[in-house]
Amino acid sequence: MTTTASSSLHVAPVEAIRSRFPALERLHNGMPVAYFDGPGGTQVPRDVVDAMADYLLHHNANTHWAYPTSVETDAALAAARAALADFLGGTPSEVAFGANMTTLTFHLGRALGRRWTPGDEIVVTELDHHANVDPWRQLAKERGFSVRSVRFRPETGQLDMDDLAGALGKKTRLLAIGAASNALGTKSDVRRAADLAHAAGALVFVDSVHYAPHACVDVAALGADFLACSAYKFYGPHVGVLWGRQDLLEELDLPKLEPAPENAPDRLETGTQNHEGIVGAAAAVDFLASLAEGPDRRTRLATAMAALHDRGQRLVEALWTGLRAIDGVTLYGPPPTEPRTPTVAFTVRGRTSEEVARALVDRAVFVSNGDFYATTVVRRLGHAEDGVVRAGCACYTTLDEVKRLIAGVAELVR
Repeated sequence: MTTTASSSLHVAPVEAIRSRFPALERLHNGMPVAYFDGPGGTQVPRDVVDAMADYLLHHNANTHWAYPTSVETDAALAAARAALADFLGGTPSEVAFGANMTTLTFHLGRALGRRWTPGDEIVVTELDHHANVDPWRQLAKERGFSVRSVRFRPETGQLDMDDLAGALGKKTRLLAIGAASNALGTKSDVRRAADLAHAAGALVFVDSVHYAPHACVDVAALGADFLACSAYKFYGPHVGVLWGRQDLLEELDLPKLEPAPENAPDRLETGTQNHEGIVGAAAAVDFLASLAEGPDRRTRLATAMAALHDRGQRLVEALWTGLRAIDGVTLYGPPPTEPRTPTVAFTVRGRTSEEVARALVDRAVFVSNGDFYATTVVRRLGHAEDGVVRAGCACYTTLDEVKRLIAGVAELVR
């Protein structure tokens, strides 16, 4: 089997990585399945499932009581906060868990809205998943705020940074921005945007759901005040994660039950949490860290993510070049020479996005199609009715699989 070339950074070879994912043993039409649906949710390594099963079978309990399984649950959740803090570059007391990024964003928005007054402004972007747009629009509608939307350039797939600068003003209270587009793969200059927002006196909320699987997140380097991600996009279960600056988490006027904890970050978490999912999220972080060597988890994560980025870059270059050479295929978003994740959006002339996806299924190549809740992006590209095809490379993707995808699209065109 042909694989991607080895990175200059020491990281596990792709064959070793693939051996840890039982899903890769699946056959369809007699062929091994090539999963390019990672931007909508990656496959899960055995390590993660084993950790979740071990918790449920041997430690399952509610929190903060005296008996052993409750004490063990408290320890497991504390360990998970530490793992996600290493993953994001924060501290454990800044990490909260929830059902998903969307739910956490709605919850945070309600708390922030209590600090602001009618006429205050929130800035969002056209490039974002609607989970980082509609919660803020709903908040504005309920509380009398205004929303400004920053344009993106369909021809490049990138944010219009001049428009962003112009949207920020003395009434701006929050900039909500995505670190990477889940539809196009575009990586935005979050630090530049955050500096502009902070200069205007605004807070910065970063959607890192699509960025986190492809980069070593550093909340300080990004200039974030809040940042959210989802474990199921980086080889974990369906759990959302919210990081926030300690001082902000402690002072937020959060909607909460009277007897619920007042300390951060527990005060952000409503009700009994998905303990097994949180344990699984920590196991996903440890899986990524296990791919490299180093004196501590954060160092191993940084090395692993840098090496996986290099592999992903080579894969997306091959995917972009191969698809671009096919007559009738249109690619969207920045080319591989620009900052991006290994996620490619495209259309095939004369075929709906669903027809393309179904044709690739016959070759055991699984891609997603539609608008992926990046509705504004797809509408601005002119595909509101049908959507686009999206193919994303993950840590287990090989060059052979990329070639199979390209061959499948070429055959469909013929």
